[in-house]
Amino acid sequence: MSNWEKARWSVGEVSALTRVSVRTLHHYDALGLLCPAGRTESGYRQYTPPDLARLWRILAYRELGLGLPQIAELLAGGPDAEHAILTAQAAALQAQLARTQQQLDALTRLMQGGDMQHDHITTLFDGFNPAEYEAETQQRWGETDAYRQSQERTRRYGKAEWAQIKAEGDALNAEAAALLDRGLAPESAEAQALAAAHRDYFSRWFYDPTPELMAGLAELWLADERFTRNLDRHRPGLAAFLSAVVGHWAREQMGRS
Repeated sequence: MSNWEKARWSVGEVSALTRVSVRTLHHYDALGLLCPAGRTESGYRQYTPPDLARLWRILAYRELGLGLPQIAELLAGGPDAEHAILTAQAAALQAQLARTQQQLDALTRLMQGGDMQHDHITTLFDGFNPAEYEAETQQRWGETDAYRQSQERTRRYGKAEWAQIKAEGDALNAEAAALLDRGLAPESAEAQALAAAHRDYFSRWFYDPTPELMAGLAELWLADERFTRNLDRHRPGLAAFLSAVVGHWAREQMGRS
């Protein structure tokens, strides 16, 4: 057996080598996705070269945007299962690339001085046009301070502000999808920090939401299939996860008041 085959690494050493946090490595172990082959006499994890090779595959699939359940299926299945999943992922990435190009084209037109027209807004927000909800929104919340505040703010926004709103919203959804993939509970510290970030997002761009308003939004994301569908395009199950995360945050805040 060569020195390489005899090599062993602690979880801390693997973390330093791969820049994967110790917590994530522990999570992979708990899921059965990456269980180190060895243990010291004291019970500490010891990773072998095949373990590192498996980790590199996991990280490569994560770069492709695959979720942990899909990666587990890939690693457990044979070549045919792997080819089927990768083919489906390639098709999804092709569709995503086409949508991204459309959004980039719309944003480029705006940066070149184009007006913020209906089709530009729809493309920029990946098919979701806030204007379509205007009449319904006014009927539900037209008499509230939040609605009036939002109207006053957004009527002043131009192309740069809407592009920034889109970018920040996408970043929040991407972070939520990452937490969902990690299997974190809605009441976890990371998820609750994300809920607070959502509140700050609405406060910064639209209105100053009370916990009661945030609770209402959390319910709306599931009660209205249009909102559910829009969120789930980022990651299946994202609407339910975000609703639980923000709903828990709002209840905690209301309980403190």
